[in-house]
Amino acid sequence: MHAVAGFFSPTRLHADYTLKKIWKAGFLRLLLVGGIVWMLLILFALLFHVWSCQSSLSFFSAICNKEGRLYVMLDTIGFVPKPQHRCPIPVAYDPDKVLLPSDKTADTIVRNLTYVTEDESSKSQFPLFGGNISWSEREESFKLKPEMKVHCGFMPRGGAEMSSLDKEYVKKCRFVVATGIFDAYDEPHQPSNISKRSMNLFCFLMVVDEVSLDFLRKNTTVRKDVEGGKWVGIWRLILLKTPPYDEPRRNGKVPKILTHRLFPEAQYSIWIDGKMELIVDPLLILERYLWRGKHTFAIAQHKHHRNIYEEADACKRRKRYARPLVDLHMKIYRYEGLEPWSIKKNTVSDVPEGAVIIREHTAMNNLFSCLWFNEVHLLTPRDQLSFGYVVDRLKGAFKVFMFQNCEYNSLFELHPHIREHSSKIEWVKSLQELKGKGESLKESRGGFGLWTPYPGDLDSVELPKVVRTSKAG
Repeated sequence: MHAVAGFFSPTRLHADYTLKKIWKAGFLRLLLVGGIVWMLLILFALLFHVWSCQSSLSFFSAICNKEGRLYVMLDTIGFVPKPQHRCPIPVAYDPDKVLLPSDKTADTIVRNLTYVTEDESSKSQFPLFGGNISWSEREESFKLKPEMKVHCGFMPRGGAEMSSLDKEYVKKCRFVVATGIFDAYDEPHQPSNISKRSMNLFCFLMVVDEVSLDFLRKNTTVRKDVEGGKWVGIWRLILLKTPPYDEPRRNGKVPKILTHRLFPEAQYSIWIDGKMELIVDPLLILERYLWRGKHTFAIAQHKHHRNIYEEADACKRRKRYARPLVDLHMKIYRYEGLEPWSIKKNTVSDVPEGAVIIREHTAMNNLFSCLWFNEVHLLTPRDQLSFGYVVDRLKGAFKVFMFQNCEYNSLFELHPHIREHSSKIEWVKSLQELKGKGESLKESRGGFGLWTPYPGDLDSVELPKVVRTSKAG
């Protein structure tokens, strides 16, 4: 009986309760410490991942290769952050309350910009739209001076002519939303969420070639105004007669990059590719991406790539242009000192998502657009490869706001092309294929810099090794 009493004695029960209490508290502390350690490990792994992506050591940089086993393993255990496809845009609430700038941004570096209108090409039977730019003229164009004269397309008889009616119409346009359809590659998409103020303030201009205009007439309602101007919904059609290039994709770069030349009275413009439906009021876009931060040129970061050489590799993989010509394009840039992007550079990225371009038409921005277009005219039509190069050559004088890709995806609805575009030159795998009978694959009016002897030994150039960080291009 005493033994039983001893077992259930108050002293024994109190001791057991105390032990359980200590054990429970210890377990909770252990759980808390374990959670903190796990969070610190994740944070360390993320920081290590960011650092290793920029490392020159192949083992560490392999962590960024989404096709590699190491990346897959880290992704499986949750150590790789998932980028958002879309994120909220911090735009102003009411377009009617947006204050317009009282003055233009002052031109402090380049004060007066004029354009070359005659060169050797002008005297030929078939003058080139972009002109016959020599390597020495190209080099000189990157040397900034208060007064500058550069090639910038629109050479006489080179193509891309506008009618006198359209020229008169665009003279009144100070604020422009522009898009384009070439080779009937897309169908028109009407913008949504446009305020009455923006409807009155902006010209909505759709640049088309004759093939696309014919397609629109057959498949949509094209109406005429009393002056003879053609419209599809909100879009005023601007016809460019006589395509300047053989390659429709290269033709599409004319209104995209040279917006300031097509619409010379415009102070601000927003370019969107033809496959896009704009879903944000353009006045809110200008306020968010230009005026709020006192920027004059804004473009989105590429979703996958920051490094031009990596983007070039993706272009080859996806057959966006002849592989050996993309390599030649990159060898020229490498010979001229273009380093792969790294955190040491002053730019967020060297590769933009060029389907949306937001800009004030300052002299410096207009010069940048001319130089960017000249690269597209001389070399491959892949404008994403030349954008970062021109930024680099201007050595910080040109300022660009590169915003998050997830915001870019919130500006529009993306629609598929009507058909897949393909030209024979995109399938070329070696320069040998462009000789003999293959000569006919070469473009006759664009990319002639790829066939003009370069004043340097490109054979000695070794392109930087590329770590493929995505399957997408």
